[in-house]
Amino acid sequence: MTDQTQQAERVRRSLKRRYRKESRFRAYGMLAIAIALGALAVLFADIIGKGYAGFLKTTITLEVDLDPEVMYLDDPTDPKQVRMADFVAPLVAAADDALPGATEEDQDALRRLINPYASTELRAALEQNPEWMGTTRTMTFLAHSNVDVYVKHEDDAAYSIKLSEQQQAWVDDLVERGLVDTSFNDVFFTNGDSRDPAKAGVLGAIVGSLLTMIITLLLSFPIGVAAAIYLEEFAPRNKITDFIEVNINNLAAVPSIIFGLLGLAVFINLFGMPRSVPFVGGLVLTLMTLPTIIISSRAAIQSVPPSIREAAEGVGASKMQVVLHHVLPLALPGMMTGSIIGMAQALGETAPLLLIGMVAFIVDPPTGFFDASTVLPVQVFLWAGSPELAFIERASAAIMVLLAFLMSMNALAIWLRKRLERRW
Repeated sequence: MTDQTQQAERVRRSLKRRYRKESRFRAYGMLAIAIALGALAVLFADIIGKGYAGFLKTTITLEVDLDPEVMYLDDPTDPKQVRMADFVAPLVAAADDALPGATEEDQDALRRLINPYASTELRAALEQNPEWMGTTRTMTFLAHSNVDVYVKHEDDAAYSIKLSEQQQAWVDDLVERGLVDTSFNDVFFTNGDSRDPAKAGVLGAIVGSLLTMIITLLLSFPIGVAAAIYLEEFAPRNKITDFIEVNINNLAAVPSIIFGLLGLAVFINLFGMPRSVPFVGGLVLTLMTLPTIIISSRAAIQSVPPSIREAAEGVGASKMQVVLHHVLPLALPGMMTGSIIGMAQALGETAPLLLIGMVAFIVDPPTGFFDASTVLPVQVFLWAGSPELAFIERASAAIMVLLAFLMSMNALAIWLRKRLERRW
């Protein structure tokens, strides 16, 4: 009886140790998840904290006197006169009128409150509305990028204010009077890249990304699905197919920059294709995405029960009919999910596109697959390396746009999987 009691006690102690170990293991797992979620929260807080200001623009409203004598312009419809006209003088005069305390010595300081492209906007407005000549118009222009930084980050020590004390006092006065204001930055979504942060936008990068993704999808999805069907349904099991399968799995783990080197060597140096165009970018991303699509498509084909094939063969269907009419429709949801995830991965790639020259300064959005363009990840890379602090918030805002695209694509993949999958 004593031995049984001792043995029962040993079992209880053993169970207690086992339960303690299990509790510690669960605690370690929860701690790891908490650390990961904390790091993710810090990352998103940092990106949003820096990027939200990129969705705001600072504008200045002025009463512009369109005096022909000041502008040296009599006829706005005469291209020769327009080329020789002075569109800066009326803007400086309007800023001078808005700030009664300014003197003639302050003209340069006043000019630096207005965006350098304001004169171009004034010129375009006069060309479209020549009847404005000789009148006074209330016009709103983008403020200078230094004014933009000051208005949005006046109390942020991380941003150095490049305005003089006099200019800061002028801006504060204009803000109090409602002549300097912040609003939603539609310029960020309607403009391409620019040397001036206030005029810089992501439209060119978004269009370039879409064109590149179209090429990638049109090439990678049919090729990847066809390769998966052949390897899974038709290829004989021998050393050659084993070698191919091993290499496909290895290619899925190859760093993306290697595909960039391959694209540079083959598409550009060997075939002489142009650099920095969506077509070549799509070809490079196709090479990178194919292993992922092939692997996910094979997994989707393998998930189709053998009974489907046996039933189709039992009623006299050929091998091709079994695959095309029965296996492929059932495996297609899984193939689409894997393809969308592969496309999302390609959308966020930067290294392979850098090697094929998609780092061009693009002002106008591309209109075709062979126009010079850039993509969102590369645009973020360019802005993040800029010495202008105002570009930092533009880079963070572009990251938020890129994350929105990636989350949307992953959400679409999850929805398709839930909507179309079949349980056996």
